[in-house]
Amino acid sequence: MGNLSTPIRVQKLQMALHAKAKAEASYRFYALYDKLYREDILAHAYAQCRSNKGAPGVDGQDFEDIAAYGVERWLGELAFALREESYRPEPIRRVFIPKANGKLRPLGISTLRDRVCMTAAMLVLEPIFEADLPDEQYAYRPGRNAQQAVIDVEDQLFRGRPDVVDADLADYFGSIPHTELLKSVARRVVDRRLLNLIKKTSIY
Repeated sequence: MGNLSTPIRVQKLQMALHAKAKAEASYRFYALYDKLYREDILAHAYAQCRSNKGAPGVDGQDFEDIAAYGVERWLGELAFALREESYRPEPIRRVFIPKANGKLRPLGISTLRDRVCMTAAMLVLEPIFEADLPDEQYAYRPGRNAQQAVIDVEDQLFRGRPDVVDADLADYFGSIPHTELLKSVARRVVDRRLLNLIKKTSIY
């Protein structure tokens, strides 16, 4: 998300989580929830969401509203709600975007509060699951892109591997098997509070 540089303290946390996950493939993380409401994590999550802009959710709140209210105050209240486990996600605002073929693509828009919470969870979870991904996977990974995948394919072709398989999953994000996905998350994450939060939000 965004092109912001990650704060040093957040980097150190992510590096530690990644190193532990990489070193022990069967290790399960028991204490992650308290990282979500760290001031630096929430501040960076907010900055990333702001850099991505985006429309308001069902509550109509935009970044200008938050600036007028006070960003630190707003983040402090979110941190308190997470710490006290009183945080509850809002419903998703559903809109439909026209596609080139004349059809409509459904799009779910979360509130900014929920987006910041989801991004905070992503900052904590991503380095753990990143450690489990194979080197040849490029999609939806930090520091990787489609151009790198193309270069890799060209290199493999040059090395005498001529077969290329191109596949696409139609509407995958609209049909993710949530139960199975949560089981995969639980393979690495045992923190009950974080798992409950994931179930209540649209993080997955």
